Amino acid sequence: MTPNPIKKVGVVGCGLMGHGIVQVAAQGGCQVVAVETEQKFLDSGLGRIDKSLAKLAEKAIEKGKPADAAKADAAAVRARISGSLDKQALADCDLVIEAIVENLDVKKALFAELGRICKPATILASNTSSFPIGEMGAASGRPDRMVGLHFFNPVQLMKLVEVVRTDKTAPEAFAAARAFGEACGKVPVACKDTPGFVVNRLLVPYMVQAIEMLDRGDASKEDIDAAMQFGCGYPMGPLTLTDYVGLDTTLFILDGWVKRYPNEPAFRVPKSLREKVAAGKLGRKTGEGYYKWEGDKKA
Repeated sequence: MTPNPIKKVGVVGCGLMGHGIVQVAAQGGCQVVAVETEQKFLDSGLGRIDKSLAKLAEKAIEKGKPADAAKADAAAVRARISGSLDKQALADCDLVIEAIVENLDVKKALFAELGRICKPATILASNTSSFPIGEMGAASGRPDRMVGLHFFNPVQLMKLVEVVRTDKTAPEAFAAARAFGEACGKVPVACKDTPGFVVNRLLVPYMVQAIEMLDRGDASKEDIDAAMQFGCGYPMGPLTLTDYVGLDTTLFILDGWVKRYPNEPAFRVPKSLREKVAAGKLGRKTGEGYYKWEGDKKA
């Protein structure tokens, strides 16, 4: 494993993804400061971390680790985490990761601010799944220190992190970001700043093909999902996956790609996807998408 030169990490946003990034960075041995806009959001994120660390301690005890040692390990991780409502707390961080709303203008404004606040050596990273890293790097005023660090949800469990470099990213900044991913216990994969990076570039068009098959009446949703689940060994079929991801999230990604890359034939929006989103049928989270749901299970 490459030595991790990053000792202090800042995470902007302590929500669904951000709190997990804070936790794994602290588990990797870094001092971490989580920054939020309001105290209630910060308290919620830190509360999620407390619950997650308690569960880890319980599992360690179940596997035979002495209770005192397991609880001490969890406490040590938690002691490396602090919270703030002031972005100035990020000034001396070696790495700052953005994990805020998926809105490019909002992200660019944040990186412009971080470019003014952080020390010159700070590496800036975005957890975005679909926006160009280069545009955020340009907004920061330090494109050579900009990378993508795309974690997957739930961050504490998913082993992958995509480490994205632009044509302006300095080699040492990229190497440090990759070493940080390893220190967090992840498998880092390197990729260029292209639409969707690796996972979503392959996954979203696959989901589109499945939806279009259903729209044409080529096969039922159940048979499409069963074919991929049992024929290819996938844990779930593409239409179930779309419901899990959220139809609105899938549409948001596709609309952005279609606008930015109008000549790419793989980037298109299936008719039924747009119709279901317009009707408020967003998948698992609303109880209906391509399937009907009762909580986390298909009805």
